[in-house]
Amino acid sequence: MKKPTNPKKQIKPKAKNDSIKKQLMIQALTKSLGIVSSACQAVNISRNCHYEWMKSDPEYKAQVEDIANVELDFVISKLHKRINDGSDTAIIYYLKCKGKSRGYSDGGDIPQTHNEGVKITFE
Repeated sequence: MKKPTNPKKQIKPKAKNDSIKKQLMIQALTKSLGIVSSACQAVNISRNCHYEWMKSDPEYKAQVEDIANVELDFVISKLHKRINDGSDTAIIYYLKCKGKSRGYSDGGDIPQTHNEGVKITFE
């Protein structure tokens, strides 16, 4: 007759392995500046596994979101460097994003003020 197995013993190794994998994933995400595919490949897990951890583990999710903020800070610092170097494209981009309240816009976000149709007649 088989001995009944202890469910806790079955869960612990996986939980311990997941904990280690999560730590490795956080390190890989940091190294890849938040690129999930690269980090998953480095840790040898699926993207689905990563997103399941995001749903089920609030601490893991918070760490991943913190990495996303570091990534954004990195990109913004590169934008500022390009602005300091005199890049017209970087300056225009920055003004379109941050200077809207001062009138800098490409006009793509101008709200319509009326709903009347336009009549066109041909003679």
